Amino acid sequence: MIRIRDLTKLYDHKKALDSISFDVNNGEILGFLGPNGAGKTTTMKIITCYMPPTSGIVEVDELNIFEHPMEIRKKIGYLPETNPLYTDMYVLDYLKFVADIRNIPRDKQKERIDYVIETCGLADELTKDIGALSQGYRQRVGLAQTLIHNPEILILDEPTLGLDPNQIMEITDLIKQIGKEKTVMVSTHILPWVQANCDRMVIIDNGKIVADGTFDELRSNYPKPDEIDLERIFHDLTIQRRRKEQAVPDMEPTDIDEKEEFSSQTQNENNVSGGESK
Repeated sequence: MIRIRDLTKLYDHKKALDSISFDVNNGEILGFLGPNGAGKTTTMKIITCYMPPTSGIVEVDELNIFEHPMEIRKKIGYLPETNPLYTDMYVLDYLKFVADIRNIPRDKQKERIDYVIETCGLADELTKDIGALSQGYRQRVGLAQTLIHNPEILILDEPTLGLDPNQIMEITDLIKQIGKEKTVMVSTHILPWVQANCDRMVIIDNGKIVADGTFDELRSNYPKPDEIDLERIFHDLTIQRRRKEQAVPDMEPTDIDEKEEFSSQTQNENNVSGGESK
């Protein structure tokens, strides 16, 4: 469904993406995993034709992003990290506005709007200002706008960021429901979320792909797989790659100091992603 080969993006002389390659298969929920600043958002903006790459190939359903950007945008529903909402509009008016922008025929608009209202659980919020909604319901409205033109693929950038635990559960259930019918690519830095909800994961760090596979495939590379969690895998792979780049002699990647630093960083990120907004 999505084919990426040798994708590179330079900002001035800094490589945000360094010759990355992977596929997103038809009908799967792919977790695009990495720490903040790893290159997740840049990759998604290129796939959705909002940003050109410096070099490399991206094809969506065999359409090249340089030759067929408008056709690709019709196939994709994109929810960026910053939810693109007009907070002074009523929910229903906003959905009608998006339907017009997406050039949905007038005789089909009611059907599509009714569908996203039901799918995203917005029936009781239609006459409210978007600005008066909770963060969880704003995310629901954002997901509704990604679905309204019935795309084949959803690209969701940190869709649970800033939500409280109950809101994360609600949005997660919604994503899993949508994933039964569509191809979904979700970026996040929350490791357990990917393990619990995605069919496959691609791990990126510092603009390079660290690993690609199912959790069981990654875990099978360790001598005691039942004792290994995703956090350990992500840590080990990242440390190994960085040491190789720096030509540092091999050391045990789960050094106590590095483990403590990584665990502390992950805990802080999880606290931020789960507790800022209610």
